[in-house]
Amino acid sequence: MILYPAIDLKDGKCVRLYKGDYAMTTVYNHDPVDQAKQFEAMGFRYLHLVDLDAAIHGRLENEDIVAQIVASVNIPVQFGGGIRSHATADMWLEHGVSRIILGTIALKNPDLVKDLARAYPGQIVVGIDARGGMVAVEGWTHTSSLAAIDLARQFEDAGVAAIIYTDISRDGTLNGPNAAETAALGKAVSIPVILSGGIGSLEDIASVKQEFSGAIEGVILGRALYEKTIDVAAALKLAAE
Repeated sequence: MILYPAIDLKDGKCVRLYKGDYAMTTVYNHDPVDQAKQFEAMGFRYLHLVDLDAAIHGRLENEDIVAQIVASVNIPVQFGGGIRSHATADMWLEHGVSRIILGTIALKNPDLVKDLARAYPGQIVVGIDARGGMVAVEGWTHTSSLAAIDLARQFEDAGVAAIIYTDISRDGTLNGPNAAETAALGKAVSIPVILSGGIGSLEDIASVKQEFSGAIEGVILGRALYEKTIDVAAALKLAAE
């Protein structure tokens, strides 16, 4: 199982939201580049990076910081936020991002996602963020009438590298993940699924690995790392076993 430390960018800072609420934002580091280096030094093998400003506005916002992060670490970076055109996807992949995460555009223009998956095998990830099981887009500010599992099925055999499933009601809470719903989505498609939202302890990671390892291949860690509710060395050892 892969553990992905998360950096969410807002106004140039490293932040976490609570249940996707932009009015409940906590700043954890004013230097996201430094934070990325810290995560690499801890032993993580991948970095999960999201530009929240770009996700809301659908345009480049913190591009200089993203570029600096990619250049400053030696681990692969998967990045999402505001990528809604072929040209923007091309730009980020050409600038060293290992995988791009497509969320809003996956709902609004799934054909573009499929085109990109064919053009960049193994480098396109679909981000499905859900509120009450329904897909939420544009930085979680709008909830659609499409069920998350139905959106996931649209990309079966499309060649996407993974699906990141976030239960917004769990995100930033440390109250435990919605592993059962994430696993149900993972069992509905043959695409690797990464869980996001709610991980607060080593026990949460152990539970996901023991009960749902066949349907969930990775876990994203956010607030638990910043507030040190998880022993990183123990978590990495558990994930590698």
